[in-house]
Amino acid sequence: MEVNQSKQEHLLALKVMRLTKPTLFTNMPVTCEDRDLPGDLFGRLMKADPSTIKGAEALMLGEMLTLPQNFGNIFLGETFSSYISVHNDSTQVVKDILVKADLQTSSQRLNLSASNNAVTELKPECCIDDVIHHEVKEIGTHILVCAVSYTTQAGEKLYFRKFFKFQVLKPLDVKTKFYNAESDLSSVTDEVFLEAQIQNITTSPMFMEKVSLEPSMMYNVTELNTVETGDEGTSTFGKMTYLQPMDTRQYLYCLKPKPEFAEKAGVIKGVTVIGKLDIVWKTNLGERGRLQTSQLQRMAPGYGDVRLSLEMIPDTVNLEEPFDITCKITNCSERTMDLVLEMCNTRSIHWCGVSGRQLGKVSPSASLTLPLKLLSSVQGLQSISGLRLTDTFLKRTYEYDDIAQVCVVCPYMSREN
Repeated sequence: MEVNQSKQEHLLALKVMRLTKPTLFTNMPVTCEDRDLPGDLFGRLMKADPSTIKGAEALMLGEMLTLPQNFGNIFLGETFSSYISVHNDSTQVVKDILVKADLQTSSQRLNLSASNNAVTELKPECCIDDVIHHEVKEIGTHILVCAVSYTTQAGEKLYFRKFFKFQVLKPLDVKTKFYNAESDLSSVTDEVFLEAQIQNITTSPMFMEKVSLEPSMMYNVTELNTVETGDEGTSTFGKMTYLQPMDTRQYLYCLKPKPEFAEKAGVIKGVTVIGKLDIVWKTNLGERGRLQTSQLQRMAPGYGDVRLSLEMIPDTVNLEEPFDITCKITNCSERTMDLVLEMCNTRSIHWCGVSGRQLGKVSPSASLTLPLKLLSSVQGLQSISGLRLTDTFLKRTYEYDDIAQVCVVCPYMSREN
């Protein structure tokens, strides 16, 4: 929308036009059967139409390009480009012409002029041209303010400006979900899975050029959106990378803490910032858009004061034969603990060794590795339970059940089979 603030007749004329890619011309084909009254009249007319595709005249899509007929829609993440022209409509020379272009958003005012220097003079029927570019980073109402100041031959200083209002729309709807790794062995590395749902809420298809996750300084990221087939990976979305209007795609990423942070339980426990998504797309005739989300945050899992995890456990063990596991005990609190380990037998799991042994003092965010031996008296998939830690300083007890599962088989039955 254009608003001209000044009613005074000026020597200069200001014209502003948005620069966008053209679109393919479309027509409405009219056809009929040969036995109908028009016969092949419609067919001959469409073949004579220069806008139709030769050999495919019945298609709505033509092979000509059409220039934009209106301002069109501007979406967040696209680059707004505009052509500004100041023309001298008078018969006299105008001096000290200064053209200024500002973009007013809901939160700031940006200067888009390529140069802030005044043009010395402008002769009749001559013009000053400028092209401005701006990557749109806010949604809502934007106002392009174009101001022109100049001096007449009589020395009179004149000034006028025009306002161009337009709306910036949201092109994508992005939703994220976080999942903590539930596998007991993988949970030692604090793996986090991010699911990103991206929906095209525009009225035209999008070519998704890139959707990546930029992790925070504490994490490494692995994209899980390809399937390995030989030497090259194939996208899970197939060869077509177009996202139709109102269609949704789901992207999956796995984040692992870097080794220098993985051993610091207190640091990882307090992390809520994961990273941000970087989305790049193209629309009609290659118009490019880019969006970066704000820093994605999640609720860090609570492990309590003491975290017990497994670093090593066999997949399959023999019935009534001792096997070894390796536990890792981490102090997640902000105080030093003096820990005592108790091993309680269950119906199927029997611990080997002395229960109630002193583990010693464990500083905040520190950890210790503990090898243990046990056996199972029942076949099948058995849950390892029965460990208990006691902090002698505060007289607090922490019980750990269903730490992991192990498959118990009978070796004698396997030999007979």
